[in-house]
Amino acid sequence: MTATILVADDDAAIRTVLNQALSRAGYDVRITANAATLWRWVSSGDGDLVLTDVVMPDENAFDLLPRIKKSRPDLPVIVMSAQNTFMTAVKASEKGAYDYLPKPFDLTELIGIVGRALSEPKRKPAQLGDDMQDGMPLVGRSAAMQEIYRVLARLMQTDLTLMITGESGTGKELVARALHDYGKRRNGPFVAINMAAIPRDLIESELFGHEKGAFTGAQTRSTGRFEQAEGGTLFLDEIGDMPMDAQTRLLRVLQQGEYTTVGGRTPIRTDVRIVAATNKDLKQSIHQGLFREDLFYRLNVVPLRLPPLRERAEDIGDLVRHFVQEGETEGLGGKRFEQGALDVMKSYPWPGNVRELENLVRRLMALYPQDVMTREIVEQELRADQPEAPAETAATRSGTPTIAQAVEENMRSYFASFGESLPPSGLYERVLNEVEYPLILAALTATRGNQIRAADLLGLNRNTLRKKIRELGVSVYRSSRGTASSS
Repeated sequence: MTATILVADDDAAIRTVLNQALSRAGYDVRITANAATLWRWVSSGDGDLVLTDVVMPDENAFDLLPRIKKSRPDLPVIVMSAQNTFMTAVKASEKGAYDYLPKPFDLTELIGIVGRALSEPKRKPAQLGDDMQDGMPLVGRSAAMQEIYRVLARLMQTDLTLMITGESGTGKELVARALHDYGKRRNGPFVAINMAAIPRDLIESELFGHEKGAFTGAQTRSTGRFEQAEGGTLFLDEIGDMPMDAQTRLLRVLQQGEYTTVGGRTPIRTDVRIVAATNKDLKQSIHQGLFREDLFYRLNVVPLRLPPLRERAEDIGDLVRHFVQEGETEGLGGKRFEQGALDVMKSYPWPGNVRELENLVRRLMALYPQDVMTREIVEQELRADQPEAPAETAATRSGTPTIAQAVEENMRSYFASFGESLPPSGLYERVLNEVEYPLILAALTATRGNQIRAADLLGLNRNTLRKKIRELGVSVYRSSRGTASSS
């Protein structure tokens, strides 16, 4: 039998377009401009699927949805809205909607969703309850952000492991917090750890805890982040900086759901949701022998890429207004940005992404007494943010980047990841230790695993190189083609 679609929208043009598109797809369509008629149809047992706008003249669809789900729990409801915010997507999921579509929508996509909703086994959507607090943890109405909202709304009631990728400053921790705060684990703890901010030899202890006497200085037993996050969410930021030994232990947790403390022998069961994040290309790290491939696939169950700000410049106006409102609550005074100022911001590349934009808005609010921020003021501040061009060298003239340039660029990104705060102490030794592994691996790869030639290339004694290979865990062998490989 032909399925019947119930359409409710107070916009006559949208009703017409939907009627035509759904009819061409072979469905029977009934359309209305109000919630009262829709409810009458549903309560009478009519229709196989509901397609409704959120805001209608007589009732909000989010108020109607609980009655629909109580009366007919198996009836799929697809919600449409021009109020394209993160909270709209979350509320649609909370109220039991099958899916959420931001306006304007693609008709082909809509027909596909309708087909899936009608063909899937009937299920009762999980309810999040009524204790959700209104707010705006994520800001933006661009198409890129709408897709992120929809993915997060679908993941709220699952424990699937999520891998968030994106440049520094795109809001990876904010997304992880939103997933926790509006998901089924929101009553548990949210614990975050930045791998790049912890000395490599302490990461295992930080993650899994340690027993008294496990190592020099371990005077008492210490709980790790897994234990602290029990029942909640553990956010592993900059996962690409995790050393190999810790990667192996983390893989065991993901495979078996248990771990042991450093110095401990008794396995400890754990119940946490893991969300990982990185600004690195982990597939390249796998190729370089710096990241375990099996761990990558365990973490990358659901990949989510956060777009850089330059790819969603249309969100800058909303973001600026959001940061201004936050600044006002902190006593920075009210400000208004003229359109010319916003146009300058939209054309700027934003290497520091949303974090850089937020810092700029706060600085303008704090330093300028004017109520209106003009184009000239914004241009002046953005020029001041630009680093001076480095002096030209023979290497830069030839187009070949120097090692110093590569290190400088990497360190600039590292410092930027901490915003206005500073990295933990011990940075000098930490950087030197982390440079050794890829340097030795590159030398061995270039010499096809010949340790004598690699030692000569590095200017090291052969015994010293062997010692460092053991200490750093660089396992090298000759492939069938004679190329050095690492595991």
